[in-house]
Amino acid sequence: MLRRRKGSEPKPPPISPPHRDGSDDDEEKKREKEAARREKRAKNWTCVDSCCWFVGCICSIWWFLLFMYNAMPASFPQYVTEAITGPLPDPPGVKLLKEGLTANHPVVFVPGIVTGGLELWEGHQCADGLFRKRLWGGTFGEVYKRPLCWVEHMSLDNETGLDPSGVRIRPVSGLVAADYFAPGYFVWAVLIANLARIGYEEKNMYMAAYDWRISFQNTEVRDQTLSRIKSNIELMVATSGGRKVVVIPHSMGVLYFLHFMKWVEAPAPMGGGGGSDWCAKHIKAVMNIGGPFLGVPKIVSGLFSAEAKDIAVARAIAPGVLDMDVFGFQTLQHVMRMTRTWDSTMSMIPKGGDTIWGGLDWSPEEGYECIAKKMKNNEIVEQNGKGSLDNTKHVHYGRIISFGKDVADAKSSDIERMDFRGAVRGNNLVNTTNCDVWTEYHDMGMESIKAVADYKAYTAGSLLDLLYFVAPKMMKRGSAHFSLPNAPDMEIFSMYGVGIPTERAYVYKLSSASECYIPFQIDTSADGGNDCNCLKGGVFNVDGDETVPILSAGFMAAKGWRGKTRFNPSGIGTYIREYNHAPPATLLEGRGTQSGAHVDIMGNFALIEDIIRVAAGATGVDLGGDQVYSDIFKWSERINLQL
Repeated sequence: MLRRRKGSEPKPPPISPPHRDGSDDDEEKKREKEAARREKRAKNWTCVDSCCWFVGCICSIWWFLLFMYNAMPASFPQYVTEAITGPLPDPPGVKLLKEGLTANHPVVFVPGIVTGGLELWEGHQCADGLFRKRLWGGTFGEVYKRPLCWVEHMSLDNETGLDPSGVRIRPVSGLVAADYFAPGYFVWAVLIANLARIGYEEKNMYMAAYDWRISFQNTEVRDQTLSRIKSNIELMVATSGGRKVVVIPHSMGVLYFLHFMKWVEAPAPMGGGGGSDWCAKHIKAVMNIGGPFLGVPKIVSGLFSAEAKDIAVARAIAPGVLDMDVFGFQTLQHVMRMTRTWDSTMSMIPKGGDTIWGGLDWSPEEGYECIAKKMKNNEIVEQNGKGSLDNTKHVHYGRIISFGKDVADAKSSDIERMDFRGAVRGNNLVNTTNCDVWTEYHDMGMESIKAVADYKAYTAGSLLDLLYFVAPKMMKRGSAHFSLPNAPDMEIFSMYGVGIPTERAYVYKLSSASECYIPFQIDTSADGGNDCNCLKGGVFNVDGDETVPILSAGFMAAKGWRGKTRFNPSGIGTYIREYNHAPPATLLEGRGTQSGAHVDIMGNFALIEDIIRVAAGATGVDLGGDQVYSDIFKWSERINLQL
């Protein structure tokens, strides 16, 4: 045998890799390409994609919940609500029908500034396809689709206060004009439904719709609205066996109907020619809901800086967003330009001057405590504003606008003021050619703007001068009426909510950027803290219905019209009916049946019951006379008005 040397063993043959055909190579390349594609897609994922997915998920969930809600038995939501809160009370219409009440006096509704629908009858090219579609009320879909076109059509001519060339927007007619403001958001619908329970129908209910943007007298000049109201009331009285109508105005509709009662008595052609006894012959009662008889401070901030408490809070949360040119729409500038053409807003400017609203050192509401009330349904509370005043800081409510918290708090003798009235007006703002939205502030110039701030504090007496200075075209077109007609058998009701913080005065500051922006802003950093809980986010609050302070809603019925006065020469009976605000106990109750909020009160069961009883024939005495929870009588006595 042959011997092999050590270390010289033969090596095994190399193992060859398994044979791969071309199909395996193709599969590997495909996997590599797919991985690269996924990696590239992940890198290209943007915020827009995330937003689209988020919106898609929200919409899908919403539509699923909506489908489930509509698919479930009609009694199921009520069953769940009753399981949580107990059995619901009968609606007022059902309750009063069981008592034997039936339809009696015809009813006239007069909507307010928010509640009346407006539709397009003629427009520019950008409004194609919108003939007789609602531009106000309804879904507001066109606001989102074409916002600049919407603003253009909702604005009036700033010289005449009437339609711009080529545009005709008119009020929607019938009960549908204001039963719902938007889908699911009732206004008059609940009251109408309850009246129907005792036998009312469209032949003895009438919605006195009007274009709430234009001045009260111009509704007659352009649309003959006042004449239509007169003829419809006369027809309703004639066809109901001579029974007088019960008129139910809401919000600005209260002021509009006051104007109507003066107009209808005046001789033609300027008036309706009805004579001094027309109201006595045709009207049983006027039941005013949330009436801003003496105006609202909220309208001042709206005209002055196109904002109020809610807008100021939004601006504080997201600084600059409302002033940015987003999609070519500078929100507040467009809002200001549009609303300053609406002459009707002048009817809600605070009336009565310092005599009513207070001066630099006093106000009727002096001593009011801003303590938020925590209430549940059916809970009875003590009169609002009562309690210990030892720790209450003196609030200068009479200073409706103050430039700086130090000015709002200071003694009047310590405030150095420079009169703005003699300031030189002129367009000396820089870079105004870059401004997409032109407002009247651009015609003032920096010297005038600074002069407005240097006046420091504005009371109701100086507010008119301020508005004439900053909005001369709008203020050139206004007027108002306060006196009641000669109708001693008629009754006037002031019905409003109490117990909700309501805007009364503001702390302002100059805007840091004043080239293309509104130069004045509510100073949201101004806060009263523990010393004054009435001041929150630059806004002083007082008791009211969230929009109208008690002073405006209740003073005329408490004192101005009480008994025979120069504003009530025939001694018409006046009654105050206040409704303490109670928020809904659960979300299932919707907006609640005991709400005192300015619009939600239209679904308040106690208010609806009062209205139905009067429509069925009751008087103010039958209702129990005044129903008061606030200090309106005490505050009214502090007002030294010659009556």
